[in-house]
Amino acid sequence: MNKQGIEYSREHEMEIFYKEENIGTRRVDFFVEGKIMLELKSVIQIEDVHLAQAINYLEAYNMQIGLLINFGSKSLQFKRVMKPMRKS
Repeated sequence: MNKQGIEYSREHEMEIFYKEENIGTRRVDFFVEGKIMLELKSVIQIEDVHLAQAINYLEAYNMQIGLLINFGSKSLQFKRVMKPMRKS
């Protein structure tokens, strides 16, 4: 990303609150251009739990879109992740 001039922040940590009480932190791998959450994995296969984690990060960071990239399988895997639409 540096070589391409892409702005990013790495291992961005955020406090998590439940009923106004701090219960811990979450850390996303990268934010790209302040618009895209990027989560990296090195697992045999992307599982539902990885997708759920990425969606939770979008919710926690109030982001709309993210990428989940897996370098652990025989070929590169990636999923586009979007924040779920809330019903009115």
